[in-house]
Amino acid sequence: MPARPAAPRPAAVLPARPAGRWRVVVGWAVVLGITALTLVPGLGVEVDLGAVARSWRNGADKVVALLQPDWAFFPRTVAPLLETLQMAVIATAVAGAVSLPLSLWAARTTNPNRLLRGAVRAVLNVVRAVPDLLYASVLVAMVGVGALPGVLALVLFDVGIVVKLVSEQLEAADTGAIEAGLAAGGTQSRVNRAVVVPDMMPGFWTQLLYVLELNVRASSVLGLVGAGGMGLLIDAVRSFYRYDQLSLIILEILVVVLVLEAVSSAVRRRLV
Repeated sequence: MPARPAAPRPAAVLPARPAGRWRVVVGWAVVLGITALTLVPGLGVEVDLGAVARSWRNGADKVVALLQPDWAFFPRTVAPLLETLQMAVIATAVAGAVSLPLSLWAARTTNPNRLLRGAVRAVLNVVRAVPDLLYASVLVAMVGVGALPGVLALVLFDVGIVVKLVSEQLEAADTGAIEAGLAAGGTQSRVNRAVVVPDMMPGFWTQLLYVLELNVRASSVLGLVGAGGMGLLIDAVRSFYRYDQLSLIILEILVVVLVLEAVSSAVRRRLV
C-alpha cells in the first residue's frame, strides 16, 4: 500500500508585536529630556566642565596620594575603628529592641487601630526625614562630643528604616493565620505574639543585619561633626591633607564592610 504523502507544514506565524512599546520610548524620552534640562546653565545644576579640565592635575595628585597608604599610621587607627564598630553594634541592638513593637503598631494587619497606627507612622516619617548627620550635629550640641551622640543618631536613623521595611513586610504577608487566630477568639495582641512574631523574625533579623552594615558606614562619617568613631580621625588627617593616611582609613573601612557583608550573607542564608 503506497505511503501517504506527508502533510505540508503550516507556515510560520510571527507573534504579534506587543502593544504599548511607545510608552517605553516616551518614558526614555522624558528621562533624557529632564536630564538634559538639569545640565542647561540657568535652569539646572551649574556644571563647569572648564573648571574640571583646569583642575584635573590637582585631583590627579590626590589620587596618587590615595594610592600610597601610610601603613605606619595603622596603630593610631585601631582604637577609633573599634569605637566605630562598638557604636554600630550598640545602635543596632537598641534599634532592634525599639523597632520590634513599633513594627507591629505600624502595620495594618497587626494594628487595626487607625489612630494609633497613623500616629506611629507620622512620627516615624518625621524621624526618617531627618538625615543622620543632622541628628548627630544636634546631639553633639546637647550631650557633648563623643560616641554617645553618634549612637543616639544611629538609633534614630535605624528605627525609621527598620520599622518601615518590616511593617511593609507584615502588610504584604498572608493574613490567613491572623484571621484564624482572631476567629478562634484570640485578641490582637495574643495573635501577634503567638502567630505574627515567629513568622516575622527571619525577615526582622535580615533587616537588622542590613542596618548593621549601614551603621558601620554611617558611624565612620558621624565623627566629622564630633560624634566619635573613625570620623574624628578622618577629619584630623583631612585637615592636614594627609591623603596617604586617609587612604589607609578607607581601606580599613572597606575591609570591615566586606567582612560584615560576608557574615551577613551567610546568616541570611540560614534565616531565610
